[in-house]
Amino acid sequence: MLVRIGHLLKKELILVVRDPRLRFIIIVPSLVQLMLFGYAANTDIRNIPTLITDRDHTAQSREFVRKFTSTGYFIVIERNPDPRRMAELMDHDRVRAVIHLPRGFGAALKRRDTARAQIIVDGTDSNTASQVAAYTRAVTQAYTETLLGERLTYLLGLMLEQDRLFPPRAGPVRLEARVWFNPNLESRNFYIPGIVATITLIIITMLTSMAVVRELEQGTLEQLSVTPLTAWEFIIGKTVPFALIGYLNMALIATVGILWFGVPFRGSVWLLFVAATFYILASIGVGLFLSTVSNTLQQAMMATFFFLFPTIVLSGFMFPIRNMPEIVRYLTYLNPLRYFLTVLRDVFLKGNGLDVLWPQLLALGVLGVAAFSLSALRLKKRLQ
Repeated sequence: MLVRIGHLLKKELILVVRDPRLRFIIIVPSLVQLMLFGYAANTDIRNIPTLITDRDHTAQSREFVRKFTSTGYFIVIERNPDPRRMAELMDHDRVRAVIHLPRGFGAALKRRDTARAQIIVDGTDSNTASQVAAYTRAVTQAYTETLLGERLTYLLGLMLEQDRLFPPRAGPVRLEARVWFNPNLESRNFYIPGIVATITLIIITMLTSMAVVRELEQGTLEQLSVTPLTAWEFIIGKTVPFALIGYLNMALIATVGILWFGVPFRGSVWLLFVAATFYILASIGVGLFLSTVSNTLQQAMMATFFFLFPTIVLSGFMFPIRNMPEIVRYLTYLNPLRYFLTVLRDVFLKGNGLDVLWPQLLALGVLGVAAFSLSALRLKKRLQ
């Protein structure tokens, strides 16, 4: 039995090495998507093109504007344009935000009154607009806290001079924020571990489904049925090479992500290997199932893409699962990609171990064994 499986394994590996299309599918899409998500697909909003309309022209208004320009998030494109010019720049997507300071801004601050400023944000892209609005609120709050701190220091000084009559009761509250696991809030640290899982799923599912259907198209499936090779030996010989490819692909993407993009890896390699084994088993099971419902390579490709799109959307890779409708959240429990994403991000960023991730490993194990067993039995019936 081992000799027959070994010959089939050798045949599949030689086919992968010699076929330029398979080599392309295994290597190029992984690196391209890794580079895209590492560089282009970055949700960190920086260099926001901004217009400044300062109608006050005071030291206070200039200091307020300087708070925005010194953050690195806002780039001043033009100052004090006329209203028609401002509308034209907004219409042509050359400006994403406008900071408008009316007359009397500095005078209101001197009187210790509430000074008003207006922020106009292009809401065409709602996600970008919400982040820009959040940045402006943060800068405004920091500026306000600076002014309040100066006033409080002044008042405390007066109170200390007259401490017998006006003893200070308490000092100001200072909030210091600290971000764990991803201190710089870099989106690539969140996306690149997800790329490891999604690319592995795509490649293994596609290669497994195409390998079986290719035997059917070329007529070699009937020839194999008259050999001493059993159905289970055929399934093992067909799936083990793609499992090895899955491991190598994961190692390649993870290595590039760690060494090139600087994504931290704080967890256990062995824990990741165990989780990957169950995940690859589930991916192979899906590929085998798709091969049983396809008669041509085109059908296998279409069925694979039809399966992959909802799987990725419902995994939490791009959209938070907690924001989905309740009935959709229940569907995500049948998605192995959901659990493997949690394992990857926790192992990479948090360094969590088995004591925290055992529910995800248990779910991956159940789904992986069930998917592979059911699909293998279905393929066995087809072979017989």
